[in-house]
Amino acid sequence: MNLIIWLVVGGVIGWIASLIMKTDAQQGLFLNVVVGIVGALLGGWLIGPLVGGGTLNQGDFSLSGLFVSLVGAVILLFIVNLIRRRAPR
Repeated sequence: MNLIIWLVVGGVIGWIASLIMKTDAQQGLFLNVVVGIVGALLGGWLIGPLVGGGTLNQGDFSLSGLFVSLVGAVILLFIVNLIRRRAPR
């Protein structure tokens, strides 16, 4: 059941982050889920200790945990966009 929650929440967080970063047209459902899950891990690792709240990585399903995961997903998309801009086409 935990895996299903990770996939659903990861998809929603990835979708919201892609809307914020205006990359929604470039991503599909699968990439939204990946961005959400990796963003949650990144947010829990980088931002979680700064805010002192629980993260989704620790099983804390709260508003602060969702916010930390969303910020992590936005940071991940920002880094990906920077790499895409510099790569030769």
